[in-house]
Amino acid sequence: MAALQESPYLLYSDGKGNIFEDISLYAVGRAGWDAFPIPVEDWIPLPEGGTLYELPGRRGIGIDVKTGEMRLCELGWATAAFIPPAHTGLYLAAYETGHDAPTLPLFCYTAAAWHNDKFYVPAVRIEQDIRQECGGFDDVKIQGGVAEFLKAYPHNRLVKHLAENCCLTYNCPAARNYFMGRWECPIPSSPACNANCIGCISFQPSDEEIVSTQDRLTFKPSAEEIVEFTVPHLESAPYPIVSFGQGCEGEPLLMWETIRRSIIEMRKHTQKGSININTNGSKPDAVKALCEAGLNSIRVSTNSARKHIYEAYYRPNNYQFEDIIESLKVVRSFGGWTSINYFVFPGMTDSVEEYEALRKLIIDTGLNMIQWRNFNIDPDWYLGKIGFHGEVEMIGVKQMQELIREEFPDLKFGYFNPPMERIRGDYEADFAH
Repeated sequence: MAALQESPYLLYSDGKGNIFEDISLYAVGRAGWDAFPIPVEDWIPLPEGGTLYELPGRRGIGIDVKTGEMRLCELGWATAAFIPPAHTGLYLAAYETGHDAPTLPLFCYTAAAWHNDKFYVPAVRIEQDIRQECGGFDDVKIQGGVAEFLKAYPHNRLVKHLAENCCLTYNCPAARNYFMGRWECPIPSSPACNANCIGCISFQPSDEEIVSTQDRLTFKPSAEEIVEFTVPHLESAPYPIVSFGQGCEGEPLLMWETIRRSIIEMRKHTQKGSININTNGSKPDAVKALCEAGLNSIRVSTNSARKHIYEAYYRPNNYQFEDIIESLKVVRSFGGWTSINYFVFPGMTDSVEEYEALRKLIIDTGLNMIQWRNFNIDPDWYLGKIGFHGEVEMIGVKQMQELIREEFPDLKFGYFNPPMERIRGDYEADFAH
């Protein structure tokens, strides 16, 4: 598709679900606290599965097409885009927040614009894997799979949770794929957590002004329940992965003994596929025990490679930033695959200080992969909560990615946990088709 030759126009909402373009203003983007012009080449058409939001109590910022000066759009509320998985946003929506503006829900807020009858966003496709593209989901097959699996596992609480909560209530892509019998199978395993993340999507304190986007797992599954539905998936699914640690639960390492027993039993039945854990990496000794049992890969979530930024957001209980580094090192010592689930926040992620810290993390841990994930959080709320009020020297998200690629050519970029076929062979293969 031909690249844009000129900047697209700012979008605004009338507060009633209708979105319009303001042809007197070019759209700009936000990084940190400030607004910036967006290079024309950074705009791409809004990918399929993307959606637009209105941002109540906020006025969009744009560049006046006549004067070249930045000013507010007074015609309506600011807008932003949710960009679908496999894409990483380069700039946030730029706006001025009113005093009575509500805190935004836990979604990503990428800049959005309009040009020649198309919506545009500043983003890059970071991953060719199609596993969560909306066009690939077949609701008839999913409904059939749910009915079939509930009948096959009538007493399995995890299958019931994945069906009724994750798949049918929240439309979780991982759960939907499981019920279509393919790729990555989620294994929620812990109702508790040892962090108090500001933007936790499964638990928010009752006195907090935002609400969690989904309900957390309420029971401790047994190893038998886990093994019962994961072994058939490993045996029959194409490019199979089973993953402990999901958004609808707490921290899986708090259930490491159960997970260890599960892995041992899985591997008694099958050597197929990959066993992964998505975690905060808080318990290196537990990670070591899981690797000894047969864990193949780990994905450690972090908002930063810097201790003070990490701990201000995660608010850890009985662990510290150094533990997540050690967990990555442990998995590499066993020859396992290591990823970080890296929450991208333009203006923070691409600061010079963060870039240097990320370089150190890659070198110190021998990291295999960065999953460049969009950060689902109200930008103002987040920066206020972690106490960030200053200015920083920024590289730019796209430029930072290019620098990291150049220095670490063996480090993989992506959005999803790779299956064993990619880990052992052609990482760049478009395996999901």
